Amino acid sequence: MRADLQHFDGKKNAGRYKNRPWRHIVKSRDGAAAIEFAILAIPYFMIIFAILETFTAYTAEQMVTNAVNTMARELRTGNITYNLGRSTDMNQTEFRAAFCDEISIMIACSNSEVETPAKLYLDVEEMPTFKDIADKVGIPRTGGEYSDLDTSAFHFSPGGSGSINLLRAYYRWDITLDFIRGITHIRPDANTQQFLIIATTAFQNEGYP
Repeated sequence: MRADLQHFDGKKNAGRYKNRPWRHIVKSRDGAAAIEFAILAIPYFMIIFAILETFTAYTAEQMVTNAVNTMARELRTGNITYNLGRSTDMNQTEFRAAFCDEISIMIACSNSEVETPAKLYLDVEEMPTFKDIADKVGIPRTGGEYSDLDTSAFHFSPGGSGSINLLRAYYRWDITLDFIRGITHIRPDANTQQFLIIATTAFQNEGYP
């Protein structure tokens, strides 16, 4: 009798689930992990790519900073001079080429870039006093806070022995995956997909002969 009841209950339950197939679907966990990963993968990889992009940009900025310090040291010690009639004299193009050599590990300057700036801008000038350098503080812009870089006043005219000089470098670093620009506004270059790298140093040349 008990066996007959169990057989009847089994048939009854089978018929119940047969009439309600959606219950089996709801209770099934097959593929749940794949679906959950697919949902979380997009924000996860966005964060990873943003971290890598930020790391690369700031590494490039450090390289430009090192190049500025190196070239400033060459000017300060007289290893590079300008318009003094010496073998160490460099014009603007030669100075830009030497600067590009310092950043060539991560940033490649084409021949056209050395001749005509499109991404790398250098401003090297003699200053009357250190106090006058305060007038150069800030990013020269053509308009508002996030407008394009104003390069109209950039030139190459370092002083000689004992002179006070200012060296500024700007580089438009291309951003590949720019996910955080709208949130941070981290030093944008106009409305372009670029990060503006900046490095500046002021120094007084040694009293070389």
